[in-house]
Amino acid sequence: MARKDDPLGRTAARMLADYDAGTPGLIFADGFRLNLPDAWRLQSMVTELREARGEKVIGYKVGAVDPGNQKLMGLQHPVWGRLWASELHETGVALNKNDYANISIEAEFAITLSRELKPGLSIDALADSVATVCPVLELHNQVMRGEPPHGHELIANNCINCGVVRGPPVTNLSQSRQTDLKMVYDGQTVDEWEALWWPDDILAAVDWLAQSLGEHGLRLKAGDLILTSAWGPPIPVADCTRVDVTSSAFGSVFATFT
Repeated sequence: MARKDDPLGRTAARMLADYDAGTPGLIFADGFRLNLPDAWRLQSMVTELREARGEKVIGYKVGAVDPGNQKLMGLQHPVWGRLWASELHETGVALNKNDYANISIEAEFAITLSRELKPGLSIDALADSVATVCPVLELHNQVMRGEPPHGHELIANNCINCGVVRGPPVTNLSQSRQTDLKMVYDGQTVDEWEALWWPDDILAAVDWLAQSLGEHGLRLKAGDLILTSAWGPPIPVADCTRVDVTSSAFGSVFATFT
């Protein structure tokens, strides 16, 4: 638990206050740096503060799966962050850009689990543990305020996640299938992938997530929502007013922004 006499605990309280104000990570603009173990501790301390005021973790996101991005961040592995019930939205939601800091979107797939996952499962065993798949918009506060590399800032700031917009779930998952994935801003395609495979591509990072969570004393449970990773960077919404994500095999999701 974050304590007021713990310097990292005081930092966690400040970070949560800045996040609530829509100005996340201001402390890093003041030259604040920390090592990676303390960055994970800081993310957990902010989590404890949010849970203490009644918020609920509903799952996890995986990020920085590309080795090139990891190198730029000063990392040697992917990262993960928590997802919150208070920041889960359904398709068609209207969001206010002013509630975020440079709101940016990644197109992804999300899964919900039908049972607890233990590390070391094969792709087929992972697929058998999935209850639903859906396309999502992952929302980001796309700001890095400190000096690079930004790995410690990314981790401490919950991997800059600030919400999820979820499409209708698909439950018929018994067979392998190919899908495209496309992200469209105001009718214009801004990123797309033509050939992604269920389950191999979509679940590729889930076993790593299970292993990494275990190292932090956490586990993946039945009902957890997992954002399985993106194949491209967050793209700022800027002046756009509608973002759609479509998948030929798993449906579509959209949100509007004012």
